[in-house]
Amino acid sequence: MEVCGVDSKTNQNTSTEGAPAAPPSREVPAGTTPAARLNEGAAIATSTPTPTVAKGISKPVAAKATGAVLETAPDPPVNKMRRRIVWASVAGFLATSFLMFVRFFLPRSIFEPATKFRIGFPDDYAIGVDTKWQQQYRIWVDKTPERLFVIYARCTHLGCTPDWKASENKFKCPCHGSGYDSEGINFEGPAPRPMDRAYVEKDAEGQIVVDTGRLFKWPKGEKSEFDNQGAFIQL
Repeated sequence: MEVCGVDSKTNQNTSTEGAPAAPPSREVPAGTTPAARLNEGAAIATSTPTPTVAKGISKPVAAKATGAVLETAPDPPVNKMRRRIVWASVAGFLATSFLMFVRFFLPRSIFEPATKFRIGFPDDYAIGVDTKWQQQYRIWVDKTPERLFVIYARCTHLGCTPDWKASENKFKCPCHGSGYDSEGINFEGPAPRPMDRAYVEKDAEGQIVVDTGRLFKWPKGEKSEFDNQGAFIQL
């Protein structure tokens, strides 16, 4: 029996040594409410600090992260000039397309020189052929002692502009050799008829007004229009 008593006592000591020691009891003043007692117990339980680890990071990695700073290479600079060139090209293409679209709706007119104009007074011209308006209006002013008329400088063969040959007193077409006398009457070459004459009149000031939109002709084998009113100015 004694052996049993010794064994049981030894077992009791062993069980008490392996169990965690109970926290020391504290004296609570009389009259303390139950809530205060609970708060006090919680403060005692949480008084020991515990290390915190970031979520998703293992403890060794977290320890290394706190001790070293990682440096990354900076991003290469963006080539803005290339972007500007591309956008400028796109803007230029769109602007050109828009202008072509607008031009499509605008009227397409051909600007030609006026067919009616003044060339001065009859006294400004001497007897013979005057060629000063050939380049501007494509006419020659021809003055005789009795009348003044204007020859339209166009060959009746194929429409070339003849040249006045003062030394030969004739008009000569450089294209196919048609010849006209000083009054524009054909006499050689392939020209089928005389050159046309423009309408002429005097205005209120006495200046000569020419209208190349109205021409007088002498078709081959037909009556001449050179004596019609407006085909010349009587001097």
